[in-house]
Amino acid sequence: MQIAVAATPEVALPTLEALLKSEHDLVSVITQPDRPSGRGLALKESPVAIWAKDRGITVHKPADQAELKLAVRDIDLVITIGFGVIIKEEILNLPKHGLINLHFSLLPRWRGAAPVQRAIEAGDEITGVTVFKLDKGMDTGPIYRQKEIDMPNDATTESLLQELAILGAPVVLQAIEAIETSEVPTIQPVDGASRAEKLSKEEGRIDWHLPAKKIERKIRAFYPSPGAWTTFRDEIIKIEQAQSCNSKVGQPGEISIDGRDLFISTPKGALQIITVKPAGKASMSVVSWMNGARIEQHERFL
Repeated sequence: MQIAVAATPEVALPTLEALLKSEHDLVSVITQPDRPSGRGLALKESPVAIWAKDRGITVHKPADQAELKLAVRDIDLVITIGFGVIIKEEILNLPKHGLINLHFSLLPRWRGAAPVQRAIEAGDEITGVTVFKLDKGMDTGPIYRQKEIDMPNDATTESLLQELAILGAPVVLQAIEAIETSEVPTIQPVDGASRAEKLSKEEGRIDWHLPAKKIERKIRAFYPSPGAWTTFRDEIIKIEQAQSCNSKVGQPGEISIDGRDLFISTPKGALQIITVKPAGKASMSVVSWMNGARIEQHERFL
């Protein structure tokens, strides 16, 4: 089968490696055009483009839907993974077997741009991957295969995406087998559908009136980007790693220092801060931050 992969981020690499080792013919990779990056705003290729070029695989970087149409017209099957482009319905029907997507949730739960982040934030106990046929809706197409796992207790968006990317590679291969045998995919159920809206920077602001466990989940969900943040002495500071505990030490947002440990009080439990990123500075341990900023007992995050 002649296959193309439309993808941009590193999470597509395990599937690309699996396809390369399979009996299928990975003929091309379709990815986003180069983007300005870094202080000098030099153009930078996507991780997927770099991977494909290193292996001599054709790379397409369509600037619009017309160029995308040309890239998929002679392909048997297109697999999308974090491509970052809404594909027009007319293009979905061009490949012989259409387009399928590797989605990092158990659809129909968490349709949309940020399924991993929303699952962590919501405290889901299970998660997984879904391979489904793309249609004109937002992650609404019929399902070929799913794989479920327990949600890791300490999952961040970064760590969970890596785990699901590896989990998803063989599931994609299973879906391709199903397509080759003309298996009819299963229509998604109506019950249990939810939307995973993209995270915003403003949404990352921590509300210290929430329970500590809920704040911890937000911190893990928003790491590394856009980050969960609060204000201290009228400056923004990101909380990058924290752990909830049962103790309650004071008013919401109030700091309690116990030796080298720093706790923040909430109405239900406290949050032990582990790493932070003050405005304009690199990430650092909370001990380094306490020493440099000379944190005092009973100050508050707002």
